[in-house]
Amino acid sequence: MDPLSLANQTAFSGLFAQSLRMKVVAENIANAESTGSTPGADAYRRRTVSFTRAMNDVAGGVTAQTGIDMSSFDTKFMPSHKAADKNGYVKMPNVNSIVEMTDMRQALRSYEANLQVIRQNREMGNGLIDLLRQGG
Repeated sequence: MDPLSLANQTAFSGLFAQSLRMKVVAENIANAESTGSTPGADAYRRRTVSFTRAMNDVAGGVTAQTGIDMSSFDTKFMPSHKAADKNGYVKMPNVNSIVEMTDMRQALRSYEANLQVIRQNREMGNGLIDLLRQGG
């Protein structure tokens, strides 16, 4: 496999991983206020994305897996809420909107960087084809 194709393969794996990351962040933001539906029930748990280096005989890349953030819930005194426990406290999601927005911005920048690698490879490939046409 030629080096440009290998670079594209690596960049495509990065695009996939960062798009998954953006999806998970969007879900977290959408559920930042999602509480349980019964007294004492757990709230929405923040989802996470972790990356691992993917290597094979030909190229490298990245793979992404989702997980669950098991950190504790904050509680809020809301005695009239349907998810309030016997003391009137509701478990709130362990989602921090500032962290999520920071993750989204970082994922977007990484996605754009991988996209730019693919664009540059295409330009280089087209430039090579043009040179071969002119020289032949």
